[in-house]
Amino acid sequence: MRRLNVNLQGMIDTHIHPGPDIVPRLLDDIEVARQARLEEMEAIVIKSHVEPTASRARIASKVTGLKVIGGVTLNETIGSLNPSAVEASAELGGRFVWMLTISREKVNLSNVGEVLDVIAEHDLVLATGHLRPYEILELIDLARSTGIQRILVNHPLTGVVGASLEEQREMSRHAILEHCLVACFHEQLPLGRIIEAIEYVGYRKCIIATDLGQEHNPPPVDGLKWFIVSLIQGGLKEKHINWMCSSAPKRLIF
Repeated sequence: MRRLNVNLQGMIDTHIHPGPDIVPRLLDDIEVARQARLEEMEAIVIKSHVEPTASRARIASKVTGLKVIGGVTLNETIGSLNPSAVEASAELGGRFVWMLTISREKVNLSNVGEVLDVIAEHDLVLATGHLRPYEILELIDLARSTGIQRILVNHPLTGVVGASLEEQREMSRHAILEHCLVACFHEQLPLGRIIEAIEYVGYRKCIIATDLGQEHNPPPVDGLKWFIVSLIQGGLKEKHINWMCSSAPKRLIF
């Protein structure tokens, strides 16, 4: 991937997987934050499937001067739907709570209520992880009844989620949809499908992010630049891209 002259000033990548991790990662927390700061980005969100990232984010923020935001993914390694883990993450400054990803098939979602209560109490971002569309729609209803205001649907077009356009429109009534570049690399998702989904739902209900950090993929800042250029070439307006990379994530997080 060639380097592109794209201005990332003020933008936020809501989905990055840096190291340390149990699988190879291209960059660690501090390296990815330094690259983002050089681009004058507003913030980045770091995610792990196996451990909380709130403490890691605090250290990376202190070292680099960039806003680095962490959270916790509710997989088996932290006790799955564990309200105590969510509480601890919040106390450490974590802003995101991702629902199950790599442990999705092993956990019953019926006891999610206590977790939602903690998310509501701390005004955290509830992200849907790798849930299936019917589960996401049910979770959104439960979250709203609990008082949760910040809801993010992760990569709805990927194979692990597989939401139709109509399902995405229904989700967007009370949530933001996060479209991630990595699906174009790992699943050969045509960029046109992402553009179609954004136009179908409306750009104001969408965020674009990278979901990068894998050793075999480009650095997140380079990926985000390529994503932006490709979406504009595909017909999206630059001002709409700026909303999805800056205004929408700022409203969601802060």
